[in-house]
Amino acid sequence: MKAELVRKLEEIVGKDYVVTEREAILDYLVDETSLTVRPKPAEDVVVVKPRSTQEVSSVVKVANDEKVLIFPRGAGTGLVGGAIPTENGIVLSLERMNKILEIDTENLMATVEAGVPFSKLNEEAERHGLFFPPHPGDESAQMGAIVACNAGGVRSVRYGVIRDYVKGMEVVLPTGEILTLGGKLLKNVAGYNLLHLLIGSQGTLGIITKVILRLYPKFQATASLIISYNDKHEAINTVPEILKEGITPLAIEYVERKLIEESAKSLGKRWPSEKGIAFLYIIVAGESEEDVYRTAERVYEICRKYNAVEGLIETSKRKQEDILAIRGNIYLSLKSQTADILDIVVPPANTGEMLDALDDTAKKYGIYIPVYGHAADGNLHPHIPDEKAGGPKEEDIEKIKRESYDKARKLGGTITGEHGIGKIRTKNLVEILEKKEIEIMKAIKKVFDPNNVLNPRTVIL
Repeated sequence: MKAELVRKLEEIVGKDYVVTEREAILDYLVDETSLTVRPKPAEDVVVVKPRSTQEVSSVVKVANDEKVLIFPRGAGTGLVGGAIPTENGIVLSLERMNKILEIDTENLMATVEAGVPFSKLNEEAERHGLFFPPHPGDESAQMGAIVACNAGGVRSVRYGVIRDYVKGMEVVLPTGEILTLGGKLLKNVAGYNLLHLLIGSQGTLGIITKVILRLYPKFQATASLIISYNDKHEAINTVPEILKEGITPLAIEYVERKLIEESAKSLGKRWPSEKGIAFLYIIVAGESEEDVYRTAERVYEICRKYNAVEGLIETSKRKQEDILAIRGNIYLSLKSQTADILDIVVPPANTGEMLDALDDTAKKYGIYIPVYGHAADGNLHPHIPDEKAGGPKEEDIEKIKRESYDKARKLGGTITGEHGIGKIRTKNLVEILEKKEIEIMKAIKKVFDPNNVLNPRTVIL
């Protein structure tokens, strides 16, 4: 990195917040993407840590003027290499922009800086008797990046994804201008919705510095159900019946015993159920414990019709948090054995057929493909094990991915439901979208980022 550029950056954010030593920036060069498919970071990278939107704008203006690439970064919890600097340039970390600016209890809105961790927002909302419904997974994830990736998570079945909660944002465009979009509004159809265009753009169209998020009153009671089955298809086939009964839990997760026990072990915790080979993990909420228990009883009656062998209920906050932590840790517990984790999504009623297809693929290649996911929205996470863990040969990994993607498309699905395209699935995006769609996306990128300085080769090539 040119000394003159480093000097300009130091003048903007302060010398202590421009880091050039390779050893000091190693954590900023990676994310949680599986090692087998993780992009290789560039050699000449500087990490810049602004404290304000104005500092972000000034850094971006310098970079754009000198055609230096910028890679926006949150906490690095992504799974598709979206934040990895694959070319020489600036990693722009928003970690210092970590203030909760307002919890508006009258409008039920939170205004937060981009670097606020998800866990911090949760705690502050709860302190005000409020609730932020989405749960994107890793609680260390930062809110700006969560919005930039349109994260989903376990509670999407009832409350949708992050997009459904973003009401406003402040964003720095790739040319350095600061744009304010939306606000504390529940309705807004004034022009094209640029706010929603930025959500899920994975740091390619702008750098989100502040977000306004909708909150809800906190539930008075919740319960976590663990329903055990001896047949995974019976577990999956139960899900549509629960929803058709008019019951909409916070979450309906599908997990398999081998995976969930390995996750629990890695956390030093214990999975509560000792029966069955597959589970539905269901979170229900209500206005009272009686309300929750009534819902839980209705759910279990439906599950029994599909040969559930056991139903456990947990209402204590600590134990519910333990169960959620075990579920959320599955990927990390398998990461060292994983060549790639897929994020396929199909219409919910086709989830069982997608599981069958994955079983067929596993048999074809003589491997075991662990699967878990968000059963009520058809979003499955098959893991392709690496060769050391009994997975396929390296040359077969891409074949398995393509076969899985092809089946998902034939069932009316697509290749990613919540992880995004990032840098590792760009070639797959070209295969599933129409040529005209890609042309429009490239044209949008050009309008926002005429010099292509912001997170290039992410989402689209």
